[in-house]
Amino acid sequence: MRQMSRLRLSQLIGAGVLAAGVLAMATPVQAADYTLKFGHLANEQNIWNKAAMHFKEEVEKNSDGRIEVQVYPNEQLGNEMDMINSIQLGTADMTITGESLQNWAPKAAMMAVPYAFHDSEQLKKAVDGDIGSEIEAQITERTGLVPLTWFERGPRELTSNREIRTPDDLQGLRLRVPNVPLFVDTWQALGARPTPMAFSEVFTSLQQGTIDAQENPLSLIESASLSEVQKYVNMTNHVRSWIYVVIGKRKLDSMPDDLQKVVRDAAGDMQSYERKLFAEDQKRLEKALKDKGMTFVEVDTTAFADKAMPAIKKALDPEQTELLERIEKL
Repeated sequence: MRQMSRLRLSQLIGAGVLAAGVLAMATPVQAADYTLKFGHLANEQNIWNKAAMHFKEEVEKNSDGRIEVQVYPNEQLGNEMDMINSIQLGTADMTITGESLQNWAPKAAMMAVPYAFHDSEQLKKAVDGDIGSEIEAQITERTGLVPLTWFERGPRELTSNREIRTPDDLQGLRLRVPNVPLFVDTWQALGARPTPMAFSEVFTSLQQGTIDAQENPLSLIESASLSEVQKYVNMTNHVRSWIYVVIGKRKLDSMPDDLQKVVRDAAGDMQSYERKLFAEDQKRLEKALKDKGMTFVEVDTTAFADKAMPAIKKALDPEQTELLERIEKL
């Protein structure tokens, strides 16, 4: 009888220990103090998303889990304008955005002015210097978004089915452009026949001969399979631009100083990480497009810039023109 009692007691103690262990395992991990919803338009394989995931890793590690970063690629939280509005409303926190910011901050238009920059080094001097600081300050003042860092974008190139080396070669060329008045004015001045069109219509329009050419960075030329309907990549380099990673000012200010530093430091690290990926990707893209049969054509970019610049300056407001003149001095 006593042996049975001891056995029963031992079983109860064992069950209690097991139950305690199960409860300990079931205890939820402590929730983060802050959550950053980071939405953007690129897909999972894009270098921007890889950079965003690197930012997530750095922030969560260096904040000891006090900040959780949730990354939403593929426009899961909406398109670029949706994301800006969501951050302003406080329903999202971060995104990657560019010249769309000029809808609020006119100086942001400088992020996509044709022939404003001749090379990556000149662009870096502008963005990291006083010009970039002025643009960022106006963005924050007018939108409530704080630029944390920036990424260089691949230059826009002209694709066609005939070689284009000088502006004279553009005569009569039916060229698709985005619905941006500055782009239309620039290509008209160069002698082409620019046609604003949604990008979703470009492949079919090229296939059917409705248009003859289009212009975009190499990454988009590849992802849209334009090598199937275009033979030449004419290296016009007509727009060298950048894009910002932004965070809502109210969200950033709601964090203590030590966590704000974690976010800013991780953003700087993200920029270095993305820059390395960008340089590698540009080389990969050129090889990939050549392998698919496209021919790369050297272009007289000085002749293009000289002919386009009067129309470009005419389209800019005085504030933008002053910034362009300062960029030229770099």
